[in-house]
Amino acid sequence: SLKKQETITNLENTFIKQNIPKISIGDTVKVGVKIIEGNKERVQFYEGTVIARKNSSINTMLTVRKVFQGIGIERIFLIHSPKIDSIEILRSSKIRRSKLYYLRNLKGKASRLKQRFE
Repeated sequence: SLKKQETITNLENTFIKQNIPKISIGDTVKVGVKIIEGNKERVQFYEGTVIARKNSSINTMLTVRKVFQGIGIERIFLIHSPKIDSIEILRSSKIRRSKLYYLRNLKGKASRLKQRFE
């Protein structure tokens, strides 16, 4: 059993991406997602605020929220997935929580986050 687990971990480590930026909660990110249309492949960008992150080696997930035409859209990305082309951090925010689920209940300017400058 231990040997099996070790083998699985070693296999997973070959698929872990090394060039991923340090993403923290509250960051505004631009995620490039590979999309196949017919026989063409293109990259579509999804821009929003990171409201949650789940860390578990290869299954690390980001929940990214954006408001489009007055409707909140949340999308969960597996950041080590081959479908993720790129992740770019546009801005960081001052945050005191690990999960920003409270943003779901805020509208308009109330849902803005204070910018953090490094």
